Amino acid sequence: MRLINLFQLLILGGGLASSLRANPVDLLTNVAPPKCETGGLLYRDDFNNDLSQWVVEQAPNGTTRLADGKLDVDDAGGCTVWFREKLAGPILVEYEATMIKRGGAHDRVSDLNCFWMATDPEHPDDLFFNSRRRGGNFKNYDSLRLYYVGYGANENTTTRFRRYAGDGTRPLLPAQDLRAEKFMNAPNRTVKISVIADGGKIQFLHDGELVFDIADKAPFREGWFGFRTVRNHLEIGNFRVYRLVQP
Repeated sequence: MRLINLFQLLILGGGLASSLRANPVDLLTNVAPPKCETGGLLYRDDFNNDLSQWVVEQAPNGTTRLADGKLDVDDAGGCTVWFREKLAGPILVEYEATMIKRGGAHDRVSDLNCFWMATDPEHPDDLFFNSRRRGGNFKNYDSLRLYYVGYGANENTTTRFRRYAGDGTRPLLPAQDLRAEKFMNAPNRTVKISVIADGGKIQFLHDGELVFDIADKAPFREGWFGFRTVRNHLEIGNFRVYRLVQP
């Protein structure tokens, strides 16, 4: 069993029926960092073989491929790379990411983003039914239900957490709109990203630092995970999904 000393599992109970009717903004609050333990490894990809575990939605003129044990996304107009398996919490998703700046056409250090626990209300059992229609265009994801972090987005000036309600709304709380330099991307530096979905406990960590720690009274308990970016060159490695267990 693998111990993650940054977290502690919380069990949230009661009030779910009423919270489902609440304003989506009211469902989210910042809470104290917990501890948690990971149980078994559910999934992994070291990006050495093929892209069979992934579904790529990418705008024209971009490429997504495997290169030197990495998922290499060189994007011109928007890209989401979905893990093909539907995930159900409580889980921890971890991976390494590098924002490339080496003079390439798309080497823009911005938008180390991700979606998790994503579902399509129109097709709740098949996120990929509308893959072609979305096509990597960011606005075409507004209708999904999901959690989203845009890390160092908007030309590397904002880091934001949003809870997409599945009705086109994407509320943003002031406490979840970060502008400090320490929350932005650095070129050619490999960082570790950790994402938690543990019932009402939703968390995002960057290189071991807890960036967002959210209590959701009406959590999304299952769905798909996806890397998200736009107009940059991004490398992803060492993708892992773990089951979370009680400490």
